[in-house]
Order: sequence, then structure tokens, then C-alpha cells
Amino acid sequence: MIVVCLMGATATGKTDLAIRLRKRFDIDLISVDSAMVYRGLDIGTGKPDEATLARAPHALVDIRDANERYSVYEFLGDAWRLVKESHGRRRVPLLVGGTMLYFRAFAEGLAQLPEGDAAIRAEIETRGREEGWATLHNELKRRDAHAAANIAPQNAMRITRALEVAAITGKPISWWWRAGNRRGWRKDAALSVLEIDLTHGDRHFHWQRISDRLRGMFRAGFVDEVAALRTSSLGLTAASLSMRAVGYRQIWQGLDAGASETHMFDAAFTATRRLAKRQRTWLKRFASAVPLDCTDRHVDRHLSTLLEQKLMEQPAT
Repeated sequence: MIVVCLMGATATGKTDLAIRLRKRFDIDLISVDSAMVYRGLDIGTGKPDEATLARAPHALVDIRDANERYSVYEFLGDAWRLVKESHGRRRVPLLVGGTMLYFRAFAEGLAQLPEGDAAIRAEIETRGREEGWATLHNELKRRDAHAAANIAPQNAMRITRALEVAAITGKPISWWWRAGNRRGWRKDAALSVLEIDLTHGDRHFHWQRISDRLRGMFRAGFVDEVAALRTSSLGLTAASLSMRAVGYRQIWQGLDAGASETHMFDAAFTATRRLAKRQRTWLKRFASAVPLDCTDRHVDRHLSTLLEQKLMEQPAT
């Protein structure tokens, strides 16, 4: 059974390409984006508009309010369920997005971690704000060097979770990672996975695409969107999981500081470039992914050919 994973850094046109591909094949689209899951995070996530979603539905879009949590463990369970349902309809599930942690979980599986503790998590988050996340990362390094090596010093969410698990269970999170995983596709012989890495060969041109895309978001009302979320009845704060998304965090901080829109744009642009760099690093883990240049005017044809070949390889049923 075939699964397509359409991966790539931000601003490489993944969503548009997936929607075009859906016109040619019997495809079910599954979003792999940790910010698009939230209702109300529309402009800054590049979420397709309502008319587009009506024509080309995306699973796992708008499934949570912005004050709720959605974890990689929940994603993994949802993704497997949706893949199974798609195969049951004799269609091809296509996972598309840029949240590489989700793709890695789907590929390799995840340890079944214990439930969280809100009080412990809140205490760790308070320490992170007061002492700095670099300090807590150093603490994690002393207690769990393996975990610290796999978690960036600025990744507040993952540092918090690692320290929370250790506090709850008395065992480092890396122990849980090794303790028995939920399955990933690489352990499922029944799946035939087409991995696509949508690349952008010219780094400076990619930065320009990021800038142009972000300017379009600002013109469309990105700042107003964040301002409305701040004053909504959801009770969001800068520490809310949804507001840690790139762009949203920088605008929230800018509004707190009374910064100009130009300053907020510059901060969001820098953060988005850093995100793209991290995504490229993550994608190195997918050595079998087929690279396709997003600027190639024949990229649709190349991807269609790859999928047609994959379909032809499937045994008759």
C-alpha cells in the first residue's frame, strides 16, 4: 500500500503542489503542520482558504482551538488512522507539510511517554522564562546527555517535556525513547512510501521567496490576526503552545513591546529563515527521499511520474 510524504522547508510550495497533484490522482491530503491544526491561525500558517479546503480537503487542519495542546503522539495516532481509512477507500494518502518532527515520528515511531502533569510543566515553564532556556538545557545536559544532544537549546517545548517526564517518572526521557516505540512506516513491510524532498537550490532566492511570502501575510493582516488572538476569550498567553509558532511568537512579542510593524516583520523573517535551516537539517535524516526542485517548472510532471511508477509497482488486487 502506498503512502506519499511530501516534505520540504517553508516557502517551497508544498501545499500548492499537493493540491495540484490531487487533481490527477485519487489522493487524500493529510496536513503535517503543527500550527495549521489550530483554528484561528490562518494567515501566518499559510493555511489554504475555505474555498480551497472545500475543493481539496486537508485532514488535521482546524482540529484544535488555539488554547489547546496537540502533541506529536496525538499526530502519530491520527496519521495512522487516516492512512488506514484512505487505503480502505482505495485511495493514496499524501502527507504534506513542514513539521519534520511529525514526519520523523511517522517514519520511525515514538516511545509511549507517560501523561503530563500540568503543575510540574507550569513550574518548568516559569523557570524557563525566569532563568532562561539555555540554563534549563544545560540542566538537561547534565541529567540526560543523549536527550540534550537531540533537543535544541532554544526549543522550550521539548526541554519542558524532557524535564517533566524525568520529574514524573524518575527516568530520563531518553530511557522512554528506547523503551518500546509506537510503530513507524520503516517497520511496516506492507507500506510502500514515496518520500519527496521539495528543495530550493539557490539559498538567496529561497530567502527572497520567504520574504515575499511573509510580506504577503503582513499585507493580508497577520498582525491583526495575532492581535485578535491576544484579546480573544481563549485566554492565550505568549507561553501558549499555539503562540510559539514562528511568526506568531515574534508578532506577539512585538505587540508586547509596542514595536513597529517593520520591526515585527524583520523578527519574523529572521525566525522563518532559521526555521528553514532547521528543516533542511531534519530532512537529512530522510536519505531515501527523492529531491525535487520547487523552482523547476516541470516539478508537477516529475512528481506525477514518480507516483505513477510507484502505483505500477503495486501488486494487482
